Amino acid sequence: MSHKSELIATDIHAYLKEHERKEMLRFLTCGSVDDGKSTLIGRLLFDAKMVYEDQLAALEVDSKRFGTTGGAFDPALLTDGLKAEREQGITIDVAYRYFSTQKRKFIIADCPGHEQYTRNMATGASTCDLAIILIDARYGVQTQTKRHSFIVSLLGIKHVLVAINKMDLVNYSQERFDEIREQYKEFATRLDMVDQHFIPIAALHGENLIEKSEHMPWYEGSTLMHHLENVHIASDRNLIDFRFPVQFVNRPNLNFRGFCGTVASGRVAKGDEIMTLPSKKRSRVKSIVTFDGELTEAFAPQAVTLTLEDEIDISRGDMIVRPDNLPNITQSFEATVVWMSEEPLTPGKEYWFKQTTKTASGRINTLRHQIDVNTLHRKPSATLGLNEIGRCQVKLNQPLSVDGYRRNRSTGGFIIIDRLSNVTVGAGMILESTSADASDHWRDEATTNLQERHSAVTAEERSARYGQQPVTLLFTGLANSGKSSIANAVERKLFDQGRATAVLHGQSMRKGLSRDLGFSVDDRSENLRRAAEVAKLFNDAGLIVLAALVAPHEAVRQKAAEVVGRERFLVVHVSAPVEYCRKQDKEGVYAKADSGEIAAFPGVTGDYEAPVKPDLVLPTHELSQAECVERVLKLLREREIV
Repeated sequence: MSHKSELIATDIHAYLKEHERKEMLRFLTCGSVDDGKSTLIGRLLFDAKMVYEDQLAALEVDSKRFGTTGGAFDPALLTDGLKAEREQGITIDVAYRYFSTQKRKFIIADCPGHEQYTRNMATGASTCDLAIILIDARYGVQTQTKRHSFIVSLLGIKHVLVAINKMDLVNYSQERFDEIREQYKEFATRLDMVDQHFIPIAALHGENLIEKSEHMPWYEGSTLMHHLENVHIASDRNLIDFRFPVQFVNRPNLNFRGFCGTVASGRVAKGDEIMTLPSKKRSRVKSIVTFDGELTEAFAPQAVTLTLEDEIDISRGDMIVRPDNLPNITQSFEATVVWMSEEPLTPGKEYWFKQTTKTASGRINTLRHQIDVNTLHRKPSATLGLNEIGRCQVKLNQPLSVDGYRRNRSTGGFIIIDRLSNVTVGAGMILESTSADASDHWRDEATTNLQERHSAVTAEERSARYGQQPVTLLFTGLANSGKSSIANAVERKLFDQGRATAVLHGQSMRKGLSRDLGFSVDDRSENLRRAAEVAKLFNDAGLIVLAALVAPHEAVRQKAAEVVGRERFLVVHVSAPVEYCRKQDKEGVYAKADSGEIAAFPGVTGDYEAPVKPDLVLPTHELSQAECVERVLKLLREREIV
């Protein structure tokens, strides 16, 4: 499997050019402690004949001193180079190894398995195309396996190869392999992993690494090396959204002014119209210059110099894009942060935030929750400690041009730097759309030349006629928590008392006014905006509106209150936990969310943010419907609405 070519002896320049044109695959190995990550890489290099003779001789000596194979050749020592690693038989730091075959070049990152080295693992995974997650066949899926799988998913690695190792220690049992595969699949349904493959191996003996194992004839899939050589990664790059962060302005003489950088995503050609951010000045590409000459087109991840037809003021940190395809220019965004410092994160403290080539000061404005990466559960927390992960709202003192991390790693990722020590203390992934800064219609200006029409009937006359004050009650909670049932029951009671009411159901909205919307964060925000506008019109007509919607994000609920009017907007939190809601689910929506059929489902694969200061809380898992209705009516009486 090692790369052999007669060109090495006959034409070294042709050999090097052929080697340069090969596709590069970056991958990492991760998993629980002692699952065999270093052994796998060492054996892979050994069987691919990528170990020099002097290295091999030294390893044979070290295997007797440090090895864990009873004095026999221990391939793990190829990557465990630190003295502490060899003494303990563990990986501490990320170790990188390089090799090539006739089809591809490879960079391997051997990541540590211990929980206290999570930050090292996240660093190693940040640039990888594929992850090999090892599982010891004796123990199956462990806590650290889940931890690393979550981080792999978090960092947007699309290709996952689950290598079930040490099959020789379970007598090459197909039943055990199938059991672990199903165990892992059940857990991974809650993660964003679009491409999963499972291979049974015995890394120490090289079985199913390069050649098929004779001991596992029941396995009919590819070997690990065959999969690495053939997995399709070309389409993983974003070649649609052109983003060119300017790294350096090259001005060697009066006749040349170019802008140097790496194409983060997309492609650009000579003559294309471009826009610079944040100035929004336009021009066209005059030339694309490289060390080897000019190009007619450049694409990610090429490093080039662009010259423009017009003289535009551009400096380091600016971004060149297409005028019809702009990133989100914002000073506020939601992000998932991995904390990497012994000193805990302090919300409100000023840090430096470095994204692409630009550095801006700012702060973690709000820590929404910490994520338990072992269980994927969210829990409230005032801070983040070393190796902990949480969702945060970031506020900057100047705008950045950003994309969601899943769409674009380069413009969607950032690091956090301590302003005093200049040490990197965290890394973050910007979320695609957020409730705090969603690109929706909340801030759109109304069409000009329109005049508001006022009714000939006053609000006082309506109140006198109906014997009530207009108000909107937003019943918010998880799906199947009982929102709609309570809203209907309250309407029945009020109607029997002679009140004028209207119920707005989320599903009814989606069958009519919002039938063009899906269930993304932006679409949920727009659905609530439309419902708020309808509720406002109903309130203006003197009605009591009972709106039953999931409305999962606090910031969007606050926007709805602004539309309706805060003085006539009440929030009722139907607070049943997700376990109770699952039991009430007769349509199977939670099962669909677990399987990935429904994306961004609040409480399962998406966030649900409980109201900060609700006017009423209804724990429907503890109260009967009649009790809930009576509490709502009591609230209306206390607020002198009825």
